[in-house]
Amino acid sequence: MEDPLHSIALLGAPIEEGTGRRGCVMGPAAYRTAGLVDELEALGLMVTDLGDAAPDAALDVPDDDPKLKHLRKVAGWTRSLARHAEELAMGPQLPIYMGGDHALALGTLAGHAAAAARLGRPLFVLWLDAHSDFNTFESTVSGNLHGTPLAFACGLPGFDVLMGGPLKHTLDPANLCLLGLRSVDPPERRMIKDLGITAHDMRAIDETGIARLLGPFLERCAAANGLLHVSLDVDFIDPDIAPAVGTTVPGGVTFREAHLVMEMLHDSGLVTSLDLVELNPFLDDRGRTARLMVDLTASLFGRRIMDRPTRSF
Repeated sequence: MEDPLHSIALLGAPIEEGTGRRGCVMGPAAYRTAGLVDELEALGLMVTDLGDAAPDAALDVPDDDPKLKHLRKVAGWTRSLARHAEELAMGPQLPIYMGGDHALALGTLAGHAAAAARLGRPLFVLWLDAHSDFNTFESTVSGNLHGTPLAFACGLPGFDVLMGGPLKHTLDPANLCLLGLRSVDPPERRMIKDLGITAHDMRAIDETGIARLLGPFLERCAAANGLLHVSLDVDFIDPDIAPAVGTTVPGGVTFREAHLVMEMLHDSGLVTSLDLVELNPFLDDRGRTARLMVDLTASLFGRRIMDRPTRSF
């Protein structure tokens, strides 16, 4: 069997229905244009581009919900990506899901939770995001379903329509770490507190340092022989250096903090799957954000500071 740390499968997920504006559908193409394959292959990795997934029809789901936007299309993506993710998680390659908005994680988390159950290992999730994405269908105010993946994955009620029934394998909230928060709705805050989820906002990063916050979570994952799924949202990073996102929140992590997280993840050897989400090329500045996300991915897979080229924008 191939070593998953040296064999990568890329799968595009051009979903934009989970967010409130157009453009994320171009995300997978932007990652390819920004040289994601070239950068990974330059590190000696074997990369297979599987092309783009497509949503299921999900004709059993209402298409005219007055509150939840694009529910049928999001359900179709959830079912398709859950199936793809479970299959990829059981295979020899480490999957990278190129989004697309964060609603794609409704499917990737469901699929990887199912695979973890089959493998008899716990699933851990590192959520790198300005938002907690812990709204339920009941609590969401915007109706944009990219704000619901973690509540769904943790088995909160009300999501049966997405998969046509209850989620069979859920994420243990104790195995979830939210890092980089700076925009959390009141209902989300209550649920996160009630479930005892590890959640670090930007004040905690400022006061403690990002390495000291991330380190204990990685140690817990290693001690449990966990599978680690990382979900990286563009808005984890400060919008001054990563403008291509529709949900900008000032005060995100710096260039060096973001790379440090990736370098720590590489050093840990724990990562088994990766989401790259919310890249909206329509809002980018000469590919600046796409290139940064590619560079961060390269850091996660072992590129060192001494290997990093100098670029001007």
